[in-house]
Amino acid sequence: MTMTSYALSSSSFCRNSRIPAISSSSLSRIPHLNVSNKLTLSPPQFLNAGVRLRGLSVPGKFPSVRALRVKCEKEDTIKGETEDEAERFARRESTMPDRFRHLTKEAPDTPVRWPWFIALAFLVYAWRAVLFELSNWRNAVFAIVRFLGDLSKFALALVFHFIGDPITSLIALVETAIYSVRAFYSGIVAYTPVRELTTVILLASSVLAIGEAVAPNSISKQPYVVTLAGLVGYAAVQGYISEPFFWTVLVGMYGYSRLVKKRDDVTSALPSAAVLAGVGEPWVRVVGIAGYLALAMYHNSTKKSSSEEEEGQIVRKAPPVPLLAAALAIGVRLAAKWAGYRHLTWMIV
Repeated sequence: MTMTSYALSSSSFCRNSRIPAISSSSLSRIPHLNVSNKLTLSPPQFLNAGVRLRGLSVPGKFPSVRALRVKCEKEDTIKGETEDEAERFARRESTMPDRFRHLTKEAPDTPVRWPWFIALAFLVYAWRAVLFELSNWRNAVFAIVRFLGDLSKFALALVFHFIGDPITSLIALVETAIYSVRAFYSGIVAYTPVRELTTVILLASSVLAIGEAVAPNSISKQPYVVTLAGLVGYAAVQGYISEPFFWTVLVGMYGYSRLVKKRDDVTSALPSAAVLAGVGEPWVRVVGIAGYLALAMYHNSTKKSSSEEEEGQIVRKAPPVPLLAAALAIGVRLAAKWAGYRHLTWMIV
């Protein structure tokens, strides 16, 4: 192996080795220096340095130690301050190499846990105090609520002491009305006679049509009387009123329209004839329709032109309330029946 393979520059040699001042007395103690001032280096790194530094002296000869020391001091003078600052910055004001710094880290201390037990004791005591205070507040709130409840009971008893009977009667009346409406609706849904109501609507409509043809606006002039006649007919069918009272009411309605309101015979007899045609016995229906038809024909043959002009006034026309209620009952019954069939079909499928 040649000497050039172990080449080492003078600068790297000065960085990696600090050469102290060597006196002549010390040279005699170094075994690698002979008397002819030639440096014989046995280790490879010193041989490399000698080969690379042969330009500093005579070719083929090694420089003296003093010359090498002078050159290193010059280089250190130029780069000393910069390298020292860089090393201090890198080492953070520490002279220990980086590869040994992890050894200087302080070992973590064993965590101290006994103060936590003291804090836990204080926390438990504080929590028990909080619970005790909350229980006191809860008892106070319950006491206030009980007091307000007793006070409201006393006020209600005082009110009922003076006006208790009217309030009780009113509550009973409202309850009875609610249950009556519910029972009435249930009866309509479950027991509405569709065929009979259809017959009633047809016969009453025929009588009303005869009256409107002979005396225009005879229904619109007396809507309340027509509605009362329908209610009386329903009460008679349900048995709420007796038959003599029923006939008396019909005669009274005719007299009210003829004598008080000064209406003609056809208009006055229209509500009574429509009720008889709708809810009467078969022979009563025939007699009622026939008699009213004859009265209408007689009135049409004897009425004057002046009366025709008076009757020609435009009045808002609306279907009679009894017929509208009967049609609504039929519709509710059919809708409930259809919904029941649909529900059963869904359950079966």
